[in-house]
Amino acid sequence: MAASAISKSLKSSRGNTSLLGLVCSSSSSQQNNNNSIGFKLANCLKPFKAEIFGGRLTSVAASAQSRIQFHSSSLLKPEASIRHRAKAISSSSSAQGPPSGSVQELHVYEINELDRGSPAYLRLSQKPVNHLGDLVPFSNKLYTGNLQKRIGITAGICILIQQFPEKKGDRYEAIYSFYFGDYGHIAVQGPYLTFEDEESYLAITGGSGIFNGVRGQVMLKQLVFPFKIFYTFYLEGIPSLPEDLLGEPVAPTPDVEPSPAAKNKEPHACVPNYTQ
Repeated sequence: MAASAISKSLKSSRGNTSLLGLVCSSSSSQQNNNNSIGFKLANCLKPFKAEIFGGRLTSVAASAQSRIQFHSSSLLKPEASIRHRAKAISSSSSAQGPPSGSVQELHVYEINELDRGSPAYLRLSQKPVNHLGDLVPFSNKLYTGNLQKRIGITAGICILIQQFPEKKGDRYEAIYSFYFGDYGHIAVQGPYLTFEDEESYLAITGGSGIFNGVRGQVMLKQLVFPFKIFYTFYLEGIPSLPEDLLGEPVAPTPDVEPSPAAKNKEPHACVPNYTQ
């Protein structure tokens, strides 16, 4: 009946037998593929919808489009849907961060406990003393500023830029990362001065995990070379830091030591899956 009604409308409006044949041909295959016919009618008759069908053809096209969208969305794989939800949750939690432009401080101790073969001094300059071009790969343990938790490691390299015999120290260009287990990592670059009690500032170049999108700088305070360094991070552009990484920092002195529980890696004294 639908095909007959369409045919009559076409004859009375246009008298175009070739167009009528096209429509009837499309309608006759309706039993084979309803979705396909709905789509073809909407597209083939679109130029004539104002004169022949008015609003009815628009409704047919909208209905066909709705069916197509429904079927395509139902083809999404489960894992893709899960990733989409996880991304939405992450975006929602990020929106609950500190006000724009605020700076969060993070205090961290880096301690070389001489159990990682670090540092390794590579004299590429082939000079008997420290010289431009020498490389120093390193990796040391990280503890929270209050020294109560093991949080991960540092990993990177220092390039010797200049030696200062009168100060008994060197200037390095340092490129390295701070790894905080499941929380992610922070990458930094800048000057590292080995003079006793010397401070320097390095740029934060990026991060991952909760530190994704981080910007700012970190102050490096040398305590005992090459065994103890105290860091104060000034972080911007990220959500509020977890309590695991916070706490009142212990005043930086050469005598500081991590708590026995943190040193022994007891579960309550480590962050989740801390980097080893």
